[in-house]
Amino acid sequence: MTFEEYKALAKEIDYHMNLYYNDDAPEISDYEYDMLMQKLKGAEAEHPEWVTPDSPSQKIGGVAKREAGVKVTHNVPMLSIEDVFTEEDVVAWVNKVLERHPDASFSVEQKIDGLSMTLRYTRMDDGHLHLTLAETRGDGIVGEDVTANAHVIPDVQKELNLDYEYLEVRGEVYMSHQDFESFNAEQEKLGKKTSANPRNLAAGTLRQLDTSITKNRGLNMFVFNIQDGPAEVMESHDAGLKIIEQAGIKTVYHKLCKDSDEVVAAIREIGEMRSELPFDIDGAVVKVDHIAYRNDFPAGSKYSAGHIAFKYPPEERPVVMEEIEETVGRTGKLAFIGHVLDAETHKPARLCGTNVSRVTLHNADYMLKNRIGIGGVYKLKKSGDIIPKICGVVSEPEQVYRVSEYCPVCGAKLVVEEDTADIRCVNPTCKAQLSRTISYFTSLNCMNIMGLGETLIDALLEEGYLSSYADIYHLKEHRDELVDKGIIGREKNTDKLLAAIDASKDNEADRFLAALGIRNVGRRTASTIMKEMKSVDALRDASVERLQEITDVGETTAVSIYDFFHDERNIEILEDFKALGVNMQMEEKENASDKLAGLTFVITGTLPNYGRKEMQALVEDNGGKCTGSVSKKTSYLIAGEAAGSKLDKANALGIPVLDEDAFLEMIK
Repeated sequence: MTFEEYKALAKEIDYHMNLYYNDDAPEISDYEYDMLMQKLKGAEAEHPEWVTPDSPSQKIGGVAKREAGVKVTHNVPMLSIEDVFTEEDVVAWVNKVLERHPDASFSVEQKIDGLSMTLRYTRMDDGHLHLTLAETRGDGIVGEDVTANAHVIPDVQKELNLDYEYLEVRGEVYMSHQDFESFNAEQEKLGKKTSANPRNLAAGTLRQLDTSITKNRGLNMFVFNIQDGPAEVMESHDAGLKIIEQAGIKTVYHKLCKDSDEVVAAIREIGEMRSELPFDIDGAVVKVDHIAYRNDFPAGSKYSAGHIAFKYPPEERPVVMEEIEETVGRTGKLAFIGHVLDAETHKPARLCGTNVSRVTLHNADYMLKNRIGIGGVYKLKKSGDIIPKICGVVSEPEQVYRVSEYCPVCGAKLVVEEDTADIRCVNPTCKAQLSRTISYFTSLNCMNIMGLGETLIDALLEEGYLSSYADIYHLKEHRDELVDKGIIGREKNTDKLLAAIDASKDNEADRFLAALGIRNVGRRTASTIMKEMKSVDALRDASVERLQEITDVGETTAVSIYDFFHDERNIEILEDFKALGVNMQMEEKENASDKLAGLTFVITGTLPNYGRKEMQALVEDNGGKCTGSVSKKTSYLIAGEAAGSKLDKANALGIPVLDEDAFLEMIK
């Protein structure tokens, strides 16, 4: 490996460390991450001169998130554990310990896949130990104070009847498969983003500022270490755990072993448990039981002395592709779900403790690359992650799956996104997308119907009051029902919203065009189009060639507009809008002209007599175009007081600068 390759690898690992520890959103499996780290360590072993303090191999993990709580410095550093990947490595390490301390024994434990947390207990006036601080790992030296959230985790003891002055324990906060699946099911029901795996969700939940969210989502905790306390719990790790167990603390599964054979047997035993556990584990931890011996076996500044973690290889099962389901998301993107069965048992595949019968197939390119089709047999793995994925072909199908040409929900012709593998339904009235398209229709830059947001729209969809965005204007016909059901609120709130809906009928026609959600037709493009076409009727009758004559309308946009106005469903909805009295005609503005045609303006600073939107309207009413940033394509900068960096850039590029009076002279 060259030094340049080493630096690129370190950068890649840093990227994935940040996603895992700080964003709780990993893109690769634990196993894939471990392999990258092993490759880095191998290079550093050959070239120790490459190692710097900021190498991923020298860093412990994440950073304390300021927004999640008050930062706290650990009494005892919360370090990582060095990983090993073969039983031979485990045996070598155990024998190394026994060579120096023949009387040593070892605790073998489940390595829970969650978020580490330390609990500090202090003796109070009642003679009991009380929980006084809970802290996350952060970067190993400084973490976050999450005491309030720890108090709502059922497994966390708030008070201990132990005759100690102080006790500090460390454990792993995790989420069970059942709670994780319940959360994702609710998110799917609400049309919201689901979580990738229980570890990510547990980490995000523990860092919530609102303790009620933490409580409702459900978290659990196993304690796996005593960090500080009196001598009776700081001599033997196993004995210490048993003492705190008797005091009510829930501890991780642990087994005391005397030699390498017993240690390997315990690791295998834990591995066999994985499929039956109600939570995820990502390995087994081996600890020197006699705590005083641990410092004789350091593993570097980022690792706890006297510990190793055995990482199990990814679980795999051969599965048969029984069916491929096409679904349409809220944005119109087509997704593919594979329905699979274990090739040997013909039941859902059992991986990492869960039954797997569905797998995400991403897009058409992915299916072609992986030769995916009905009847094919594939390797399925879940390397500690809750989302399974195809990782190889066992036997190819007779035919790779062919994607439909038409939307499975509404029947509209599907469109392949330029320069991507994504396929979309671009019909804004598609039922799969109604929540998004109606929300867009009512948004600030479109019809601007205040009070009619996504939550209320979802409720109206659920009750059957909306089947297209035109139905918004039919809501007044159901006024009494809406009041009785309380969907919008009491009479006052219902009438207020219905009045706002009615008033929006008089909006400018370019707002209405933008609100229709035609592909590539945003507010600015809609304004340009309507200034030239004057009415929606004229736009409907325009050919693709005529549409391309409009400034900023290319072939793709022209085809999108033409197809929209020649779709039978859209024609019906437009007729409904017209019958309801929605404005589709541009108002002829006084003093409008084409004096600024072909010119691009940027407006900055505070003008004497005009607000920025008013000035923008003047530019556009006279045929000009406004953009938000200065570039070589900018014709003029209109600058008021406190113009700032845009003025500096305009001067640097030699772009003419106008004050308000000079601009008004241009449109006289």
